[in-house]
Amino acid sequence: MRFAARVYLVAGIIGLVEIVPMYFTESMVGIMYPPQVTHPEFYYGFAGVTVAWQILFLTLARDPLRFRPLMLPAILEKASFVAAALVLYAGQRMTAAMLGPVGIDAILGVLFVIAYERTRTGATAEDAPVRND
Repeated sequence: MRFAARVYLVAGIIGLVEIVPMYFTESMVGIMYPPQVTHPEFYYGFAGVTVAWQILFLTLARDPLRFRPLMLPAILEKASFVAAALVLYAGQRMTAAMLGPVGIDAILGVLFVIAYERTRTGATAEDAPVRND
């Protein structure tokens, strides 16, 4: 269970560090990746939904067994972004610069699957108290 808790804690922290600044950088995004944002409701909607997912990851980190069913949509969240990004890249609709963040989400997605599997039977050997006999 500690593995799952750590994975989701790290995922939530990384996500918040990456996404929260979006609330303050809309104009900079338009300069770095023209054209300017033409539908700010989509931009801020994406940021808001993504922050909500990070809060879910932090919640999962607090009690992975209790919230285990929520790991499935978390896995889907990572897989859907990675799949869409790869299709966009293959169609030359996304730059190679975005492959770094996509790779991070791909790794987290794999770790989410491992966490899901490792919490299948409840507490594992890694959660057993250490004996000092």
